[in-house]
This record gives sequence, structure tokens and C-alpha cells, in this order.
Amino acid sequence: MKFAVVTFPGSNCDQDCYHVVNEVLEEPTDMLWHDNTADLSEYDCVILPGGFSYGDYLRTGAIARFSPMMESVIEYAKNGGLVIGICNGFQILLEAGLLPGAMKINNSLKFVCKHIDLEVVNAETPFTNQCSEGELLNVPVAHGEGNYHIDEAGLQELINNDQIVVKYNNENPNGSMANIAGICNKEKNIFGLMPHPERCSESILGNGSDDGYKIFASILEYVTKRGENNGR
Repeated sequence: MKFAVVTFPGSNCDQDCYHVVNEVLEEPTDMLWHDNTADLSEYDCVILPGGFSYGDYLRTGAIARFSPMMESVIEYAKNGGLVIGICNGFQILLEAGLLPGAMKINNSLKFVCKHIDLEVVNAETPFTNQCSEGELLNVPVAHGEGNYHIDEAGLQELINNDQIVVKYNNENPNGSMANIAGICNKEKNIFGLMPHPERCSESILGNGSDDGYKIFASILEYVTKRGENNGR
């Protein structure tokens, strides 16, 4: 299995993602600069990491989505490639039109940084197959614009298609509609979430949770089984 992590100017979680997939999962990983295009077909999963990409002063992800590398990511995703966008990566996926909806400023108008409980709504995606439906994952959030919004028709479509993957449990840190913390596309190969699983993927960090590891382990499990089914 091979991962790619895209770095945008201002990304500050790209190295965290690289560490988890390259050192913890022990899978080969390349870092890709945003200002280039690339043939992504050699990768099994592309990660758009969190951080503060350039242009966020206009609207989060609004400029980053025009990076040349996003042309490659869009082509890769539309061909069925696995893409996970974390925090700013989620915002970029929304701006690129790879996921439906939009992100607004937190209802509190304040930046939030804390551990929260996520409820797994759909455990049958490539990103959550190592979880159980209804399982709670303790994962940190850190954002000022995580207030997910979509119109009522769009929300119903997300529900009907099982596209709500994780939602906030008990405490909604940003005011997002229907407590949504992460969604996928209809085909389930593109996943965006505001919480940071890469920040809690090792117990050695001592932050009380390594629940984020299950997200990355799910990707590994999915790709491994897909390879076995394809005779690889």
C-alpha cells in the first residue's frame, strides 16, 4: 500500500499524517507539493491534511482548491481513488466540489481546540470498517470554521445515501447541522472530517486516546482486502 500526503502553504498537520501512515502503519508514503500536478494512480490513498492553507483569509479552502495538485486529486477521486480530507483538507474537498455542502464560522465565533466524542454513524466505509456503528471515538478538534451546512434537500440526500460517517456526540463544538462531523460522497471513496485522527493515533502521545488509529487502520484493511479480491 502507498499513501500520498499533499502539502499546501500553511499546512501544519502534514507531517503528523506522514508520521502516522509511514511510521505507525509502516506503509510507504510520499509528500506532494501543492503547486505541482502528479500521476496519482500509483497511490492507494491520498490525504489532504489539516492546517491553515494559504488563502484561508478569504474563505477556508477557497484558494487551495485551485492548486495544480487538486486537478490531479479531482481526477484521481473521480476514478475511484481513496481521498481523505482532515479539517482544512475537508474544507478544501467542499470547495473543490468533491463533497457537498459548505463550511461556516463556528457558532461561538471562537476557535475551538479540545477532545470531543465522535459517534460512528456508518461503519461500512473504507475509512471506518474497523469501527462499529454507534461506537464513540475520542478525537481532538481544532478549528474556527467547522460549522458544516447544507440545505434541507441535501441533508436528506446525505441521510438517504448513508453519507454521514461520523457526528458529534453530546457536545457539538461548532454548531454544524445535524451534528455532522464528517461525510463521504455517494460512492464512499472520498471522506472529509473536521476532527484530527492523526493527532490521536498512538497511545504514547499520552493524550488519553489512540482512537484515531482506527480510521487509518480501516483504510489499510480496505485496500488490503481490495488487493486480495483483485488477486494482488
